[in-house]
Amino acid sequence: MPNGLLAIANDYDGAVSIPERLQKLLAAAGLGSRRTVEDWIRAGRITVNGVVATLGARATCADVITLDGRPVPLAPRPAAREVLIYHKPLGEVTTRHDPQGRPTVFERLPEPRAGRWIVVGRLDVNTTGLLLFTTDGELAHRLMHPSSEVAREYLVRVRGEPDAATLRRLTEGVRLEDGFGRFDTIERHAEGGSHDWFRVVLREGRNREVRRLWMAVGCDVSRLMRLRYGPVSLPEDLRPGTVRRLAPDAVEALVAATITARRK
Repeated sequence: MPNGLLAIANDYDGAVSIPERLQKLLAAAGLGSRRTVEDWIRAGRITVNGVVATLGARATCADVITLDGRPVPLAPRPAAREVLIYHKPLGEVTTRHDPQGRPTVFERLPEPRAGRWIVVGRLDVNTTGLLLFTTDGELAHRLMHPSSEVAREYLVRVRGEPDAATLRRLTEGVRLEDGFGRFDTIERHAEGGSHDWFRVVLREGRNREVRRLWMAVGCDVSRLMRLRYGPVSLPEDLRPGTVRRLAPDAVEALVAATITARRK
């Protein structure tokens, strides 16, 4: 949807809707993740029936919802959610628009059948590998929420030769500026003189957490690539800068991963 604009939502099947939290309602329609909608609410950009929305506000598809004063019909949720896998190359940023004019990951994506693409977990400009996009804002929220504990796997090259004690610290937990962090598993992948390669798995998505964990034990990361997000792995034949739609059965496995993780 152009400019991410949201707005009037008539209940398309004629049924009476139960009020839902505004961020959940708009995320379920594929108009942004819950976090994005919450940011819009905090900024005072959304109104419901002419009143500026606050966090905790509830609404239905029959309410008049606007963003930046511009109403747009809130389309019904697509019957089938879409998910893309993208091989992010070095140098692209994970935003729709970059003030510095750098290329963004959204520039190469095909048009969705409905709604708009929402990125699932960011990768910084110097990180490559698997990115997921979906038109289902609720799915995006569940995949990124810490309570889902969806595993992310990375291939990382670090300068130096960390010993067994250092690797043990990384799995037991080290203090970061925003709390303790840890890897679920660390597997030495290859050794190469002044650089060693590792495969690491963690279940959080804090900003630059993989790099910060290694820095906390005195190791600099020189290469970082995401290999897997939940049950979805980066296909070996997917070249950097190319995209592929996820098959329906793989999409359902991705949805199931968030449900299974919550039940543990």
